[in-house]
Amino acid sequence: MSRSPLRLSALLMALSLSACDDAPRFTKAEPGEARSGGGTTVRKTDQNAFSLPSANLAPTRRLDFSVGNSFFRSPWVIAPSTTTARDGLGPLFNTNACQNCHIKDGRGHPPVASAPNAVSMLVRLSIPDTPHYAKVIEHMGIVPEPVYGGQLQDMAVPGVAPEGKVRVDYTPVNISFKDGTVVELRKPTLQITQLGYGPMHPDTRFSARVAPPMIGLGLLEAISDADILKNAATKPDKNGVVGRPNRVWDDARQKTVLGRFGWKAGQPNLNQQNVHAFSGDMGLTTRLRPFDDCTDAQVACKQAPNGNGPDGEPEVSDNILRLVLFYTRNLAVPARRDVNGEQVLAGKNLFFQAGCQSCHTPTFTTAQNAAEPELANQVIRPYSDLLLHDMGEGLADHRTEFQASGRDWRTPPLWGIGLTQAVSGHTQFLHDGRARNLMEAVLWHGGEAQAAQQHVLSFNAEQRAALLAFLNSL
Repeated sequence: MSRSPLRLSALLMALSLSACDDAPRFTKAEPGEARSGGGTTVRKTDQNAFSLPSANLAPTRRLDFSVGNSFFRSPWVIAPSTTTARDGLGPLFNTNACQNCHIKDGRGHPPVASAPNAVSMLVRLSIPDTPHYAKVIEHMGIVPEPVYGGQLQDMAVPGVAPEGKVRVDYTPVNISFKDGTVVELRKPTLQITQLGYGPMHPDTRFSARVAPPMIGLGLLEAISDADILKNAATKPDKNGVVGRPNRVWDDARQKTVLGRFGWKAGQPNLNQQNVHAFSGDMGLTTRLRPFDDCTDAQVACKQAPNGNGPDGEPEVSDNILRLVLFYTRNLAVPARRDVNGEQVLAGKNLFFQAGCQSCHTPTFTTAQNAAEPELANQVIRPYSDLLLHDMGEGLADHRTEFQASGRDWRTPPLWGIGLTQAVSGHTQFLHDGRARNLMEAVLWHGGEAQAAQQHVLSFNAEQRAALLAFLNSL
């Protein structure tokens, strides 16, 4: 017999309130809950939902946003070229435009079998730490592979060999819910072929990383260090959860600071994140990083023409970098949908009952001294603590990054996650895109999230549907 919507929601609510007396109990949306980005929130749910400026950005400020957008979207070209504002691509690179990885400012994906290049998935490289490399580790967080560096570039300009090609194969892994429902997960195996510069170091560590969504980055940057560190802990809570900050090198300030961007919180701020992406992903120099990503073993790469100016100006001028920074700071978060829906509220109760909020911190208030005035003093709902957590052996890449271990990952923000299909045309999640939907992503959680995962495995079909309804409302 089918249940009416009212009886279904009543059942879900009863289930969500009965199992954990100390979990919050939500019977209606919280004030302002739909506005995930506070006053910056936009109301858009189509394929362009992640590409809009902050709602409170004045018309006079939107011109810089639009120009920054053009440099984010348009391809760079090989030097020498008459297009001097956009030349200097390579010699080694992964793509020729930021937008190729962050599709519609959204999420990347692993390569498909027929694709010649990985494009929106990168492969990080490193070799094990030793005390001999202490200064390198302090500044870079890793020890780069001696011949191929810290990132595999699978494309190159004419006359320079690409570093290699990337392929991902999958092995099925079954997991069962308490009610007997079986879900087939897929475990990825990375294959690096057609190496252009000989064998790699025998102990090379690999880490596949898909491009994350671009929304709300300026708001995350505007959270004070103190507010992030409030959620850090020196010992695990009753479920074994203990968030830890990453401490990383700030290239401009020449000191170690709090990390908050990247899959392992390996970058301290958006400008440095952008600079390293220009360098590693497209081979473009900036004043902060004025060298190409070539190792000493890559002679043709070092000898290739560049797009630097006549007086040694970098390929990405200070003004272009400023405009791209303004753009990336002001990509708005879309409003939530159906926040008062009965199934969504039931799913929210289940989310808290399972303890997911221990890492996916719902709410912050941005600092008064934010880099852009529109981003200051905003009550935001990113559902992330921006801290590192041990996610277990199943998700481990065995590659350290500054203070992050090979099992550690920064909690990814969940805002906008329900619009992934609309924006990016797929629903592939986690750092390497292995999860083909949100439930698979939840079921890959281990380590500190093992208790939450086990709790979700106890949910019946109606509870699982409610949890997904909540996540898809974000």
